[in-house]
Amino acid sequence: MPVVVVATMKAKPESVDLVRAACVEAVETVHGEPGCELYSLHEAEGGTFVFVEQWADADAIKTHSTAPAIGKLFGAIGEHLDGAPDIKMLAPVVAGDPAKGQLRGQ
Repeated sequence: MPVVVVATMKAKPESVDLVRAACVEAVETVHGEPGCELYSLHEAEGGTFVFVEQWADADAIKTHSTAPAIGKLFGAIGEHLDGAPDIKMLAPVVAGDPAKGQLRGQ
């Protein structure tokens, strides 16, 4: 069963550009990881970055969490974040039109 993750992190005001660049750099590498079905970066006001992710299964997300790209990303941005990242694993709630009420593959 696919695993959906929403990971949110807030950059320190003086580090927004650095955090954005490191996140963008990580995306291409992560897209090549086994089981990556979606790894989408978004930016909100105030230097908040949100990754919306979908992984093929629990093994894929476990592998991703220890992959070199993630180690490199957090090594580059760790001290530039305003607090710890907020990472949530989500389970779908079936509702409404299936084509619009869930990520693909669920």
